[in-house]
Amino acid sequence: MSARPHGKGGVARLFRRGPWENAATALIALGVFMLMQSFSLTLFGYSFAVILAGTLGFVIVSHFPE
Repeated sequence: MSARPHGKGGVARLFRRGPWENAATALIALGVFMLMQSFSLTLFGYSFAVILAGTLGFVIVSHFPE
C-alpha cells in the first residue's frame, strides 16, 4: 500500500479559491442582470437575494486557500 503524500488532498483541491470566486462573481452579475431587466417582475423580486447570496459567497470564499 502506498501512503498518500501530505499536501493537496481531495478536499483541499475542492476548496480552491479561484473557481469559487468566479462562481460568486457570476452570481453577483446574474443578480445585477435580474435587477436591471424589464420583462419579469419575479426576476426583479429575487434579484436582491441573488446579489446578497453572491456577495456572502464571495466573502466566505475569500478565506479559502489559494
